[in-house]
Amino acid sequence: MKKILAIVSAAVLMVSGCGQGAVRESEKTKVTVILDWVPNTNHTGLYVAQDKGYFEEEGLEVDIIQPAEDTTLDVIGSDGAEFGISFQETVSAARTAARPLPVVAIAAVIQHNTSGFAAPVSKNIKTPKDFEGKKYGGWGTPIEEGFVRNAMERAGADSSKVTFITDSFTDFVSSVQRDIDFSWIYYGWAGIAAEEEGLEIDFLKLQDLNPDLDFYTPVIVTSENMTKENPETVKKFLRAVSKGYSDCIDDPEGSVQSLLKHAPETDADIALKSQKYLADEYRADATRWGEMKQEVWDDFGGFLFENNIIENELDAASAFTNEFLPQ
Repeated sequence: MKKILAIVSAAVLMVSGCGQGAVRESEKTKVTVILDWVPNTNHTGLYVAQDKGYFEEEGLEVDIIQPAEDTTLDVIGSDGAEFGISFQETVSAARTAARPLPVVAIAAVIQHNTSGFAAPVSKNIKTPKDFEGKKYGGWGTPIEEGFVRNAMERAGADSSKVTFITDSFTDFVSSVQRDIDFSWIYYGWAGIAAEEEGLEIDFLKLQDLNPDLDFYTPVIVTSENMTKENPETVKKFLRAVSKGYSDCIDDPEGSVQSLLKHAPETDADIALKSQKYLADEYRADATRWGEMKQEVWDDFGGFLFENNIIENELDAASAFTNEFLPQ
């Protein structure tokens, strides 16, 4: 009889335990994160947070997905997903459009702008003055042309002497060896890819050409509705993500394995070198990962408006917030 009671008691405990686990699972808050592009080292902190259970510790079930072309902010702004990866320039454009999108930046993935103009050394492009007579290749966005023209004007060069090409642009390394002379790249990926290919390049960092161009790129975004109606979810998400990026800073070699696990098609050599490069860039001189400054939003917003890249002046204070970052 005692043996039967023991078996029954054990069964009750097992059922009870399963029930509690099911309740805990059902109580998880499901959120979706839309990337800005294919998975890369800008996103590693998200995958680390997922792999190491940081999201789970916060009671979150997180789905990280790739975007349909140029739709991330539209989906976030319409509350079709909770979080996304975007850029300061696109957030600024979205908030100042004729029909503004209620999106807000809640963390800077990288503290300073690592992008700039790049060209093979054989093109002999050492300053923006050397853009004259050259072919620029890119995606055909207004901001690219604005960057080129501003850099040339500040250098006393004639921006009308640049040919802008978009229809044959694929990726930087192949394009500059075939169709174009220079392009705007993010050194942390395309510059390192060029190194891996043995292509020597000259690199003119945007922030060195104009201090107003040291903007936040990329950023993590959400909707104004999320910040007002689900502030605790936003805080929990950023607590987990902050841990993920802290791990990327402390252990780039180990952290990159989370990216490669979720995106096995990624070139492992480029990813590892990129991860090591970004380890010093994620937080840089900020007191904490993700923090943003009002003056950066003011200065870059002013640049965008003065160069007719956005339609209206940006209210920078409403475009970003640090209030959900862990202290």
